[in-house]
Amino acid sequence: MPSYEFFARFYDSLTDNVEYEQRADYIINLLRENHNHQMGLTLDLACGTGTLTLLLKEKGIDVFGVDGSCEMLSVAQQKSYEKGFNTLFLCQKMDELDLYGTIDTCVCTLDSLNHIVDEKAFEKAIERVSVFMNKGGCFLFDLNTIYKHREVLADNSFVFENDEVFCVWQNTPADNDIVEIDLDFFVRYNDTYKRYSEFFRERAYSLEFVKKTLEKYSFSMEGVYGDLSYSSPKDDEERVIIVARKV
Repeated sequence: MPSYEFFARFYDSLTDNVEYEQRADYIINLLRENHNHQMGLTLDLACGTGTLTLLLKEKGIDVFGVDGSCEMLSVAQQKSYEKGFNTLFLCQKMDELDLYGTIDTCVCTLDSLNHIVDEKAFEKAIERVSVFMNKGGCFLFDLNTIYKHREVLADNSFVFENDEVFCVWQNTPADNDIVEIDLDFFVRYNDTYKRYSEFFRERAYSLEFVKKTLEKYSFSMEGVYGDLSYSSPKDDEERVIIVARKV
């Protein structure tokens, strides 16, 4: 998986449409109202720059973050410091998760698990969460759908621009519903532009495979929802939310 060495610098400004505040409230409400679950000690897995982590903390959740990119975590730690929080952030890959104790809840958002393109590594990430999850705990995560990979990402290109950076996102489909993604960042320095590049891949997994994997590692898949929805996903849903409980 990529480290996002350069992407970390512009991640927040390029994801300002994610609706983090709404997403934090949604996670808390979905688990409480639909699954009768109080979050307790919570892991934000693949937390990136910590925006969701810190919003959950502001809402009274006892939360810490794990991410595989030290560059992302450096940004997260600075944001935590500026808010006056003492937040624990650990640099670990999802499939190598190794905590100091058990957790009551794990959240993993913004298609982070799609970034694991090897089935065995995907299974390992689920297994590692299960190892540290208390019985009755909940694992809430989202996934980009096969529909999104085939119909939206496909072989399309996208352009993002703000005052900081001009970004070109280019997709190349590969086998097994994998999309190879090239990011080119153009940053202005005085009268010239400097180009930086990142490359990563995402894989879309079927709900059948996800359910089988969860059950293999002592999770029961309790609910599947459309993104930020309390209803079942539509046929053209681009992202689904999955809630599983440790049994």
